[in-house]
Amino acid sequence: MELKSNPEVETVFLQYPDSVRNKMLNLRRLVLEVADEIGLPSLEETLKWGEPSFLAKKGSTIRMDWKAKSPDQYAMYFKCTSKLVPSFRLAYDEIFEYEGNRAIVFKLNEEIPETELKNCIKAALTYHQVKQLPMLGL
Repeated sequence: MELKSNPEVETVFLQYPDSVRNKMLNLRRLVLEVADEIGLPSLEETLKWGEPSFLAKKGSTIRMDWKAKSPDQYAMYFKCTSKLVPSFRLAYDEIFEYEGNRAIVFKLNEEIPETELKNCIKAALTYHQVKQLPMLGL
């Protein structure tokens, strides 16, 4: 897989507090792992609204961030008008916390359920191929 990475993304990761940086880098790792596992030919890593974001040709944008106003949590954001988060709620309502139809929210002191999150990431990276499937194929 070809990763096209904006060098400014690294700067954003370096600016996160030490207690947050590894959590954010773990989300990044999961996105890159899924992209590789599903055989994406390319993935773009860039900044949208100053937040690390991933764009796939047949997918929907994935963003991630930690905000100082909510210091005990961080999140992975999805396009709020898509079927992504509503489908995640149907499949994983008891597993994740959500923010409306736009984000999965993680607590800094909790482990991420990686298998389920990777399924969500896969749905986002392939969204335009799976949006017609019930629950996006989750």
